[in-house]
Amino acid sequence: MIARIRKSMNEKDQGFTLIELLVVMIIIGILAAIAIPVFLNQRKKAEDSAAKADVSTLGKEIATYFVDWDGATLPVVTATGGKYAIAAGTATATNIGNASKKVALGDGVEILTAATPETTWCIDVTNPSGDKAVVGFKYSAAGGLEEGMCAAAAPTP
Repeated sequence: MIARIRKSMNEKDQGFTLIELLVVMIIIGILAAIAIPVFLNQRKKAEDSAAKADVSTLGKEIATYFVDWDGATLPVVTATGGKYAIAAGTATATNIGNASKKVALGDGVEILTAATPETTWCIDVTNPSGDKAVVGFKYSAAGGLEEGMCAAAAPTP
């Protein structure tokens, strides 16, 4: 009986062969080659989403500002200390949200037609870490959220 147990223990494999180890390493390498580019692309999409979220928040706040607009004082949007703020003329700025990391505010609120600022305003942001946000995203009264930057601002009267 003991002889049989010794014989069966000697016949069993004691580890993996070199071929088995190489096959496993090749499979892991192929999976890594597929997964890494997908992961990097997802990061860029997340940066784009951050820029879109920021410009949408800013655009909606500016649209809300023009609902109660006094007809004279144009809004000023700033990004300081990781937060966006909107102010009217010399009034105290109101915090309107957190600024995402790496998202840069464009030239602030651009008025495209000085005679009708409530319907021709535009605001834009960029994110150099994103895919499409490198070019920028804009939010305007005329088109809502779009890819690209605002046109040159018109002179104020």
